[in-house]
Amino acid sequence: MAGVNRRSFLRGAAATGTVLAVGTAVGTAMTSTAAAAPGGFPDYRYAKTLLIPSELKYRPTGEIIFPCIRGVYDRLSNPLGRYYLYYAPHDPPGGICLAYGDSLEGPFTEYPHNPIVSKDWQPHYNVSHVSSPHVLWNEDAGEMWLYFHGENHTTRLARSKDGIDFTYDRVVLDKSMLPSGTQETSYARVFRYDLPDRGARYVMLFMRRPQADNRDIGWGWSADGRSWSFAQEPLVRHSDVGMRDLSGPHLLTRNGSAYVVYHTDKGSGGNLLITEVGRDFSRREHLGVFHASMDGGPDNGRVAAPSFGTDKGVPYMVYEAGDRLNGSIAVARGS
Repeated sequence: MAGVNRRSFLRGAAATGTVLAVGTAVGTAMTSTAAAAPGGFPDYRYAKTLLIPSELKYRPTGEIIFPCIRGVYDRLSNPLGRYYLYYAPHDPPGGICLAYGDSLEGPFTEYPHNPIVSKDWQPHYNVSHVSSPHVLWNEDAGEMWLYFHGENHTTRLARSKDGIDFTYDRVVLDKSMLPSGTQETSYARVFRYDLPDRGARYVMLFMRRPQADNRDIGWGWSADGRSWSFAQEPLVRHSDVGMRDLSGPHLLTRNGSAYVVYHTDKGSGGNLLITEVGRDFSRREHLGVFHASMDGGPDNGRVAAPSFGTDKGVPYMVYEAGDRLNGSIAVARGS
């Protein structure tokens, strides 16, 4: 597709090194110069590896995915650190996990009582696994709201005053809310974003899989973050950008417009792409590669599920690095 190819980053030649410890750098770096990201966003470059499954106490399947970084120092009373990093294994039993630290470049300390949410939460559900945590600071409620999936066709909400102990709320998305035949509705992220024409103050982005074995980006809107309406057509179709699978969407805003960043399957490059959807989500301007994966470690040709934050004025992107279900959690610094 022309929209994908007209902007791209130069891949960095990487030197293979040794993983040191959780929160320390991997001896691999991008050595070439990258072009500026589309939309005027920072150019993110790998900084450190934050979490490595083999170094974690809770690692039932030896894999972790879907990081979500949140600054809590100005929101919670007596937090464990300035930043909370949520993540999870995906394969059964999964489990929503927490690590904490005082810098977005780490080190991060594993919470000793992981998982903080498990696959069996009576009387609310008993599923094969829970995964893909996304935590939103809900200023209206003064709470941390956790959106997570389990099974792959159901997204749920839990709420917390301290970001650790959560109270179950409800199902917020299920495949039955989309066209008949939809198989998956998962990997949701929720953002505080006003859509006045829809009476909405929150937007949800998620992965959706119809009967065909391809994955698109779906979206919904809500006045309160609990009760949702969902577009019946994809926000970004895999075919629109010439890919097989799209997932891990994140909303960014700049200069009065909204953008969606999402990842592609490794067979299609393993990069992050970006689409401008406009102030009211009516635009579809596919801008191409937002961030290219490195051939060497820790990316090994795949970056996914980005989560963004700022530390002392410096922008960062925390992401999945490496092969699906065989990678780590890394951070890239923006410039």
